[in-house]
Amino acid sequence: MSDFNTIYNRAVWFDIPVANLDRAAAFYSKVLGIGVTLDEVEGRRFAVLEHELGNGGCLVVDEIRVSSQQGILIYLNVDGRIGEAVEQVTNMGGTVLQGVHSLGPYGFRALILDSEGNCLALHAQRRGV
Repeated sequence: MSDFNTIYNRAVWFDIPVANLDRAAAFYSKVLGIGVTLDEVEGRRFAVLEHELGNGGCLVVDEIRVSSQQGILIYLNVDGRIGEAVEQVTNMGGTVLQGVHSLGPYGFRALILDSEGNCLALHAQRRGV
């Protein structure tokens, strides 16, 4: 097996479908506490979430894939600030489906709907604020 399959994260990229790119970029920037960079390639606008090698994602307006509360659940890292992140969800037009709760040795999570109607989990190994 190659080193790539053992030393990097399994998930290497994700696209989150959105209807309103500017609104979604503001939502994710505030909730995750990270930079979100608007970009365009070959006429397609998207917003890249600040990330390190091997674990990035972006927000995309796509007529084929639409926002969803069903299917795969993506966990986004808000380590040490999950309480603050959950508070920002409602401030930025999202909905908290399930408040912060323990996953035992796997940390803490909250289930949310983003500003576009996507169901996501906010995850923290350390609860923090």
